[in-house]
Amino acid sequence: MNIKNFHVPIILISIVIAIISSFGSYFGIIEFLTFLKPDITLNSYISFLSFEETFFDQNEWWRLITPMLIHFSFAHLAFNCLWIYILGQKIELYDGHFKFIALVIFSSLLANYTQHIFSESSLFGGLSGVIYGMFGYCMIIELETKNERYGLPPAIYLFMLIWMLLGFLGVLTIFGFGNIANYAHLGGLVGGLIFGMVTKWITVIR
Repeated sequence: MNIKNFHVPIILISIVIAIISSFGSYFGIIEFLTFLKPDITLNSYISFLSFEETFFDQNEWWRLITPMLIHFSFAHLAFNCLWIYILGQKIELYDGHFKFIALVIFSSLLANYTQHIFSESSLFGGLSGVIYGMFGYCMIIELETKNERYGLPPAIYLFMLIWMLLGFLGVLTIFGFGNIANYAHLGGLVGGLIFGMVTKWITVIR
């Protein structure tokens, strides 16, 4: 494994965490990765500190991105890792390792923060927000070049947007896909679009 291929360690770390935590069932494994810091009482009741307490009092800033490493089912993990492997590899190949890891961090941060702000849930995770960030980024770049730079047919963009819409409408939950972090998907997509536009702007001014 080439250590510069950052998409591979992301996949491996996600798999290891999913296995040793039994997909989030062992909270002691993932408590260091949740967006907000857990506050576990003596009777094992779990609550969470506030945003201000977590980040400004405790200074646990890594939590802004680490929820992306938590997965709650095999299907959740497999779907996300597959797209990280397929699309992440192409972004690293064509655009470089630094740009890829910067995209992952930025889209993860925005996805997690958006989910926190607009959702009542304090426990969420997954690479889906990052994947939507990658799709948003690729969409901007491919629209500019007017070719399939990353090998993604236009229909796949439409599918991902419809999938996100179905999540917001509750259709995916009805069909047994569980609780979907819909706002994380939206936040990641917006993050990817912003990252793509900034990338194009920097390229132009150079």
